[in-house]
Amino acid sequence: MFTRVVELISESGKAKELANTINEKVVPILKKQRGFVDETVLISDTEPTRILGLSFWNNKEDAERYHQEQYPKIQNIRRPYLDNAPDRRRQSRLRYGGRFAISSHRRA
Repeated sequence: MFTRVVELISESGKAKELANTINEKVVPILKKQRGFVDETVLISDTEPTRILGLSFWNNKEDAERYHQEQYPKIQNIRRPYLDNAPDRRRQSRLRYGGRFAISSHRRA
């Protein structure tokens, strides 16, 4: 399992709209990618413009292929809601000390 972490800073007041856009427009694209497992979007409850997107992949190669082939399209979808360029981190294990409220779809 491989986890891809993207930190986003939304424009003020746009975090929930950005999270909804990710769930409605980005997740359907992700679901079509080979090796995609799931996506979770977290909105900070202490920093309301801060969002983490966690995507889970079968392996690093699948995540890298998605990044090469589809990520520019995803950036264009999110761009109207962002205050900065996304900070992408790739890792196989997660540790995060901040507090976040889950605002995402979840597969059953």
